[in-house]
Amino acid sequence: MRSQATAEYIRLTESERRSQHWRRWGPFLPERQWGTVREDYSPDGSCWTYFPYEHSRSRVYRWGEDGLLGWCDRKCRLCFGLALWNYKDSHLKEKLFGLTGPQGNHGEDVKEVYYYLKALPSFAYAQAAYCYPKEAFPYERLVQGNGARTLLDGELELWDLPGVFDNGYFDVVITYAKGTPNDTLIQIDVRNVSDTKAELAVIPMLWFRNTWDWGRVGEAFAPLPKMYAQSDSMVCATQDTLGSYRFCIDGSPHPWEQLWTNNQTNFELLFGQKNPTPFSKDAFHRYLVDGDSEAVSKERSGTKMGFSVALQFAPFETQTLRMRLVHESEFPSDPFSESFERTLNRRAQECEEFYRQAIHPSVPQEHRQISEQAYAGLLWTQQFYYFSVREWQEGDPTQPPPAKGRSDIRNREWSHLYNMDVISMPDKWEYPWYAAWDSAFHMVTMGDLDTHFAKEQLILFLREWYMHPNGQIPAYEWKLSDVNPPVHAWACWQVYKMTGPPKQRDKVFLARVFQKLLLNFTWWVNRKDPRGRHVF
Repeated sequence: MRSQATAEYIRLTESERRSQHWRRWGPFLPERQWGTVREDYSPDGSCWTYFPYEHSRSRVYRWGEDGLLGWCDRKCRLCFGLALWNYKDSHLKEKLFGLTGPQGNHGEDVKEVYYYLKALPSFAYAQAAYCYPKEAFPYERLVQGNGARTLLDGELELWDLPGVFDNGYFDVVITYAKGTPNDTLIQIDVRNVSDTKAELAVIPMLWFRNTWDWGRVGEAFAPLPKMYAQSDSMVCATQDTLGSYRFCIDGSPHPWEQLWTNNQTNFELLFGQKNPTPFSKDAFHRYLVDGDSEAVSKERSGTKMGFSVALQFAPFETQTLRMRLVHESEFPSDPFSESFERTLNRRAQECEEFYRQAIHPSVPQEHRQISEQAYAGLLWTQQFYYFSVREWQEGDPTQPPPAKGRSDIRNREWSHLYNMDVISMPDKWEYPWYAAWDSAFHMVTMGDLDTHFAKEQLILFLREWYMHPNGQIPAYEWKLSDVNPPVHAWACWQVYKMTGPPKQRDKVFLARVFQKLLLNFTWWVNRKDPRGRHVF
């Protein structure tokens, strides 16, 4: 149970009462958008091949975004993510790599080394780490090696391949700390974990999710936003429903270069068609890796930008990069003064304070560390998820019409479903879509940290735009009508018991879920229990 004595409890209370919107920003950026059902417009439902990894750096997403240990607002309008280059890979490392369902001998499988280290439920503090090999990343070796294995064999992992880590790696730790709900401080610590010199290109990126190319209007769509340079170290980003934010970088220790492009598909590269705009989503790859000086815009404006720097490391050296994303109304006169470090340290201390209360004092220290990192994983896997089945079936006015009969492939009876929320995922790479029974289990654990979020998430799956009129709870995007184990009612009851001592619990929550759970029970009885055994 969360303690009322902590700074984090105060933030969660402010958020619950809607006096402060502490959950507006968080690590909600998906880690894989390519290869999902939502992005699949193929005639036969082949989502892995319709939008493969190889397209993801050059092709715009319709239903989301992805990035490396990224950050975005809860509607994924403005996104922050990291790109890295070891001067040996064929493209920038801007997202996690893994195998598709058909490629992996055990299905889809992320093939990276990364860790969620810390997080508070309000995301006033969050920290994660990524290990990037100094040698060329073995993309093809991983695909071929796992393809040669059978279902009975173990999986071939990154560390199993000779030479990948022999020359060391870069340990990249990213820390987010909020000064206010609209002020995110970002620190990136990069360590050369080797006894030899090394060089690494680091590109912190800011971009808008493409909400303007689809010929539709509504809450999910907005006119072309504006992003432009205010100085060599500061950018202004303005979007109709989000407002204006400034993104700045501490430029004093390093010679940063601004890179600019647009979040648009490179039609010429992928489809042999003329590009509607001269600058495309993959511009930074082409500029840095391929040496194409014409790939980026010289106008210092667009819908995607990055600050690029080439770092030189001595053996075992650590270098620190600092940046800040803040609403223009709160922009400080000196964004990287001593208060930056004080805020980072204070939020880190508040994180320790919160978990001292959340984890029982009798738990041994080693187990406490395991628990805290497990909670961090639960929190980091909250993700922006967007899916309107009706729009997906219809296609968009500005896009080619869907193939005939495509709407019969999957989910045709779920045209009412409209999801546009931050949702707890099974995993943001391997399963970047909700699974109803996974979410129910997650919320029982989440109730120990943030009871309000747990309640709201359980209610969400029972709302009219999620739940089917017949009472079924949506399973997952691959097949919304699949039957998941009936654990939602159990999860609601468990979370209800966490809302307070007996006779002081949240009966309004219980009443809200009860009526919808009756519908769900009726669906089970009618569809899955024709013999009346009441055992599911």
